[in-house]
Amino acid sequence: MKSRLHITDDDRWQSVVDRDADADGQFVFAVHTTGIFCRPSCRAKHALRKNVSFFADAEQAQAAGFRPCKRCQPDKDSAQQHRLDKIAHACQLLEQESPLTLDELAQQVAMSPYHLHRLFKATTGMTPKAWQQSWRARRLRDALAKGAPVTQAILNAGFPDSSSYYRQADQALGMTARQFRKGGDNVSVRYTLADCALGRCLVAESERGICAILLGDDDATLVAELHELFPAAQDEAADADFQQHVREVIAVINTRNTPLSLPLDIRGTAFQLQVWQALRAIPCGKTVSYQQLACAIGKPQAVRAVASACGANKLAIVIPCHRVIRNDGALSGYRWGIARKAQLLQREISGEET
Repeated sequence: MKSRLHITDDDRWQSVVDRDADADGQFVFAVHTTGIFCRPSCRAKHALRKNVSFFADAEQAQAAGFRPCKRCQPDKDSAQQHRLDKIAHACQLLEQESPLTLDELAQQVAMSPYHLHRLFKATTGMTPKAWQQSWRARRLRDALAKGAPVTQAILNAGFPDSSSYYRQADQALGMTARQFRKGGDNVSVRYTLADCALGRCLVAESERGICAILLGDDDATLVAELHELFPAAQDEAADADFQQHVREVIAVINTRNTPLSLPLDIRGTAFQLQVWQALRAIPCGKTVSYQQLACAIGKPQAVRAVASACGANKLAIVIPCHRVIRNDGALSGYRWGIARKAQLLQREISGEET
């Protein structure tokens, strides 16, 4: 719908009272008692009407001696883009070896700690602290996978001391750093490949439970994908128990709505785990948008982060990321291919087995 023009001062004042974002860019208003001018949508407390004047743009307001509001930044081409740029800069600052406190980060991006924390979480779906920890864990994984000594890898990743890392090690890597550096030697991940209704399937199991269900057409590609997750995973001759577990997984893939009763070894960040839990609550035959999923976990602004978490899912079908679609109903990216996503949704919605 096209925005209406705000021709009279009464129209403009009503837009200010309504904090109408559609009026942004059409005019600014200035408050004589403070000497500040704002966008119509500014969230600051309203002044009295008698103390307000209107100007066509920021240049006119500044020429009249008013200064721009630091909150809504009416002198910027796009306040929203300016805020996003600040969050992007904050992310870059957090991805440095030297850890930053929230107060230090807020000072560097010229925001209050409270406002930064709120805007950062709304934009990324994570707090600044969680973002910093996630980046450290990712950098640590890379260093350990390349064979770096454990202690040096921990310090280079930005952890202030080794003890602070070890308190978070199992959650960050799903195993100890020493085990991860050795390719998960002591984690005992085994896998096998089998045919399924969607092509080829790789099923991997750790001591904790099923840790990967990967779909594809080429065995070598599936094995390479698994080794990125578990560098020392082994293709073992399946014993009776493992054979039964694989059969149960394949049955879940091949049928419309068969639950998996086996234990799962789900590894991810706190945010990913939250998204994956919400995915498992979507009923068979139903779909949700990425926006709806973001709202379901209480983070409506974190749509991109939610989509990224869906793409990081390692347990096909069991964690049904295929049930998430775009707002317009179109299919979007799927780790194992759009054609498989369409096939799965058609089967679930129609009730017909493939």
